[in-house]
Amino acid sequence: MKKILSSVVLLLIFVKVGMAQGQYQPYSYQFYQKFDEDLYSTKTRIHTSLKPFIIDSTLQRKYDSLMNYGVDTSKHHGWVYRKLFNEHLFDVKERDYTFFADFMPDLDIGKDFSGHKNTWMNTRAYQLGGTIGKNFYFYSSGSENQAVFPEYLTTYINQVGIVPGKAYDRSYGKNTKDWSDVSALVSYTPVKYLNVTLGHDKTFIGDGYRSMLLSDFASNYPFLKLTANLGNVRYMVMWAYMTDPASPELNYNNGYNRKWGIFHYLDWNVSKRVSLGFFDAVIAADRDSATNVHRGLDPAYLNPVIFLRPIEASDGSPDNALIGFTGKYKITDGITAYGQFVLDEFNSKDFFAGEGSFRNKYSWQFGFKGANLFNVKNLNYLAEYNGATPYTYSETLEIKNYSEEGEPLAHPFGANFKELVGLLNYSYKRFDFSGEMDYGHYGLDINGLNYGKDIFKLYQDPVHQLGNYIGQGLTTNMTYLEGKVAYVLNPKYNLRIELGGIYRLETNDQFRDKTSMITIGLRSSFKTLYTDLASYRTH
Repeated sequence: MKKILSSVVLLLIFVKVGMAQGQYQPYSYQFYQKFDEDLYSTKTRIHTSLKPFIIDSTLQRKYDSLMNYGVDTSKHHGWVYRKLFNEHLFDVKERDYTFFADFMPDLDIGKDFSGHKNTWMNTRAYQLGGTIGKNFYFYSSGSENQAVFPEYLTTYINQVGIVPGKAYDRSYGKNTKDWSDVSALVSYTPVKYLNVTLGHDKTFIGDGYRSMLLSDFASNYPFLKLTANLGNVRYMVMWAYMTDPASPELNYNNGYNRKWGIFHYLDWNVSKRVSLGFFDAVIAADRDSATNVHRGLDPAYLNPVIFLRPIEASDGSPDNALIGFTGKYKITDGITAYGQFVLDEFNSKDFFAGEGSFRNKYSWQFGFKGANLFNVKNLNYLAEYNGATPYTYSETLEIKNYSEEGEPLAHPFGANFKELVGLLNYSYKRFDFSGEMDYGHYGLDINGLNYGKDIFKLYQDPVHQLGNYIGQGLTTNMTYLEGKVAYVLNPKYNLRIELGGIYRLETNDQFRDKTSMITIGLRSSFKTLYTDLASYRTH
């Protein structure tokens, strides 16, 4: 797909049979958790694991209350007041179409006390969207950015070449990072059971903070997505065209090395309390590795109905395939248990022998979440345990690993890790409070050997055939604490004054990295810039 197409995105998640198109809501955990009381109620039967959402009738009332908080129709306010606190900059509502647009500043300054440096971010951004008729929706957002980050993020960007989850760092190793980020979407619903979307954005699968299947961590990618809804079953198929700058065939003059991602996900609401999900993915190189001839997408992968693992296996395909499962159970209105399991490679003899074979490539997630903790309205929580065995998501060729634009498509840590994360969120009037605790245990590569954390290394060259375990290599522990308090000025585009603090400590036998910092800024946008990252490679 051409660059022009990759900046005009089409996305869909059509959420309820027979519903007209609603408001598209860009995904971020911090905003979506505000829907938890409705999403995870034992009285509702809503598909929750496929994101972003198109807001449907079950969530419309909550969405409207969030978007219109503080609006007093009994009082007349001037244009400046309304645009600053209540309305889109441009907002047109006609019988046959709607349109809105906003300018979104993101200005942030801070102090990294451990690194003895000042940090800042200067972002100029926009969003626009609208509807044409009942079945057509479009949305786009973009930003131009410069920033100075704390040392651990600067090190990550210098190693990977990517601002986490955003785009290429155009500074090429300079202290001030420079990047631009664009997403867009158009979704069309030709019949009430089907939505068709072509675009350049992200998809998140799961009910937790992280996803071991497909997350919103990596950069945007162009895709075509079909989503079908048949009552309690939702089925998605997505074809994505991705970039791999880490592949050795990368050549600036000839263009970046490309690969295809084909994803299927079926979400079944068995009852109001129980949901099950079934996932598979195939990563296929766009060029033949031996001849470097353009290969294109295998026509067998165009089948939108059946899962791909049987096709990939029966054809003797060299492509990378994995399968996954999701589930959730609403124990009470305030407690939901959820989980994921991903199987990247399976050999029954190795898997059940329990000898730590390098071919035992799998990952998991288990967590609890809920709303109104201790009966406090709008106090939401999450506790989650994630892990991946060494070499999971890696492959026999770099181009086929489970990544996009040099970053993992699943968990940011890659593989060879365990993680425990806890989140608290509380909203009171226009104030938002959030806190995060993250503890990670993982093994970095040392002495030029592949211990299994870096998914861009080839897994058929492991440090051990047997006896592999999580944390092998340079055993490292990370503690991450973050707190934020924000005052929302305009909920239409999440314009807010925000004060935040981060404490991060990463230790092993070779280095001890500590970050203590505080930030304050005028923020906007709904999308996430992840800062709770582990070192990906040794310093």
